[in-house]
Amino acid sequence: MGLLSNRIDRSSLKPGDHIYSWRTAYIYAHHGIYVGDDRVVHFTRRGQEVGTGTVLDLILVSSGPSRAHTHCPTCVPPNEGHGVVSSCLNCFLAGGVLYRFEYSVNAAHFLAKARGGTCTLAVSDPNEITVHRANHLLRNGFGCYDVFKNNCEDFAIYCKTGLLVLEGRRTMGQSGQAVSIIGGPIAAVLSTPMRLVTTNIYGMAATAVSVYCASRYATDIGMRADVAKVEVEDLTRRLSVGLFQVVEPPVAAVALPNTS
Repeated sequence: MGLLSNRIDRSSLKPGDHIYSWRTAYIYAHHGIYVGDDRVVHFTRRGQEVGTGTVLDLILVSSGPSRAHTHCPTCVPPNEGHGVVSSCLNCFLAGGVLYRFEYSVNAAHFLAKARGGTCTLAVSDPNEITVHRANHLLRNGFGCYDVFKNNCEDFAIYCKTGLLVLEGRRTMGQSGQAVSIIGGPIAAVLSTPMRLVTTNIYGMAATAVSVYCASRYATDIGMRADVAKVEVEDLTRRLSVGLFQVVEPPVAAVALPNTS
């Protein structure tokens, strides 16, 4: 664990750890909660690690791990009603490297991490509470998966902190990884007016980086004002009656070329 890498050995894992593993070409990281006995509880889109319901899934799924056809006796298949699953550590990592997500980092450390989805300023709860939340959500679900508003990182951060971003107190929101993906293009757009002031490419780049870092810092769950501490039993009750809503994007049909 350190400034350059959060990589850890399996021997240092503890129940309640928030872990993640980068997929092919570092396009995205998959997050989960280690609950002990070589098991990881994590959130998926009906068993698929990541998805948007659009043609973008062709890129995301191709970067994900290829699944063996042989059934793993340790892993629990996704419930019909929700995407919270329990996997063995090997299946969760899918051949990738093991990393541990960091909590309670200082501002300098947070900003030094160029890529979102690796640490937060928020304070984590005790590990036994984290495990309780993860196991409760394994039985009851975490709402509908949304790659930008309710994804695997949101699930793991909630298990660790009990914090949810509640837009209008009705919509669950948004992970550091998603903010990082969105923040880059936004930073580039906002820095474009600098061309009217300077033609120095280095100055424009510095402005874009500053805007990107500021957006990451301001939207971290440890800094936002629109967060609330929600007990897991209350969360699942509210989800069941529609008080918290995440509308799952419809699955778009993808036209495949005719090879006949």
